[in-house]
Amino acid sequence: MRPLDPLRSIKVKLGVVIVTAVVTAFVVNEIGFRLDYTFKVRVVVAIALSLVMVQLMASGMTSPLREMAAAARAMARGDYTRRVRATSRDEVGELARAFNRMATELAAVDRQRRDLVANASHELRTPITALQALLENLVDGVEQPNPHTLRVALAQTERLGQLVGQLLDLSLLESGGARVEPQPVALRGFVEQALHEVELAGRDVRLTADVQPVDLAVTADPARLHQVLANLLDNASRHSPPGGVVAVQARPHADGVRLSVSDDGPGIPAAERDRVFERFSRLDGGRAVREGGAGLGLAIAREVVELHGGALRAEDNTPSGCRMVVDLPVRSR
Repeated sequence: MRPLDPLRSIKVKLGVVIVTAVVTAFVVNEIGFRLDYTFKVRVVVAIALSLVMVQLMASGMTSPLREMAAAARAMARGDYTRRVRATSRDEVGELARAFNRMATELAAVDRQRRDLVANASHELRTPITALQALLENLVDGVEQPNPHTLRVALAQTERLGQLVGQLLDLSLLESGGARVEPQPVALRGFVEQALHEVELAGRDVRLTADVQPVDLAVTADPARLHQVLANLLDNASRHSPPGGVVAVQARPHADGVRLSVSDDGPGIPAAERDRVFERFSRLDGGRAVREGGAGLGLAIAREVVELHGGALRAEDNTPSGCRMVVDLPVRSR
């Protein structure tokens, strides 16, 4: 605890320091006068003692600023572990506490950046390695360029392109650079089109749609909303057992529309329901890798929904499975 920490204003602290210096000088001068010291001696001693008192009392006012300067230099070198000792209640103390919060947030952002680079490198390396091995076999004559080999190469190239596209899309959404172009969307035809695309992909699930009333509509960006529904349907069909049911339901809700996608899969534990929306998060990692999932779909879906002013969450599906719920306002931002 520093001498002036209890005071809540830097102005009051400066006043106290000035008054202390003046009183110290006056007292020293009076004592020196009574002891019959010369004027010059009294002045020198008064100045010296006043400076000592000012240094002792004002040390707590300036030390946080010096600590912040040192911590800022450390941050410039990539060290986000430095913190400032903030014990005062004045404006400098508030600044120090704000600085510490900023340092914590920057450390979290830096960890996320490092994780993103590591995860992206890992995900990109898999298709690149497979594609490189295949091309080396073709060049060395180990394999012949037949339709099967070329289809494998094409599949790996498509997977690589999809991953790069998702990373760019997520980066654009998180940076606030993405824009929506809202227009009326009739949900019945919109949902049926999305289900038809899943059927064409050959997923071994039964798809159902329930949109009530039949003329239910929402104002949203059709391309972005399709991105959300396609990601939710892809995720549900991946985790449903063969022959399972993936159901899409749309209903008016409060001042907007509630869209839900349910499946018959293993469901998501309550403790993991927020984590599934993080980048590269996969509860069933092995299966996701085999089927080409990178763990970005749900992160993109949540960003798009929030861009529309809505919310996306995961719930239990009765009697089993998972239910992804999208709440959208009737008119997007």
